[in-house]
Amino acid sequence: MREFREQIARFLESYTPVAVTRRGETLGVYVPTPRKPVRSADQAELRAAADRLAAVLSDEDEEEIVAEFRKARRAGKAAARRNDRSGRQHPDPCRPGKARPAAT
Repeated sequence: MREFREQIARFLESYTPVAVTRRGETLGVYVPTPRKPVRSADQAELRAAADRLAAVLSDEDEEEIVAEFRKARRAGKAAARRNDRSGRQHPDPCRPGKARPAAT
């Protein structure tokens, strides 16, 4: 079991089944499934995508996009503050998975 945990990355890349044992007793067998080949992006496809993106953004003003983003972010923060005041619980950032009472 320890060897399996320590070398899991190598076993995941392998095509060979592996018996997982603990103290000589077989706990299970890992059988890799056939993987689909990964298609790498063609440079021509990437350039075409970049050109399409540039065409879409050509009529946009960068300062206007930044201003819209800031406005949306402020609105989101204001909504979060209103929810805090309503007494609803929200996640405690210090303890994932736990909730704490909202500040009153």
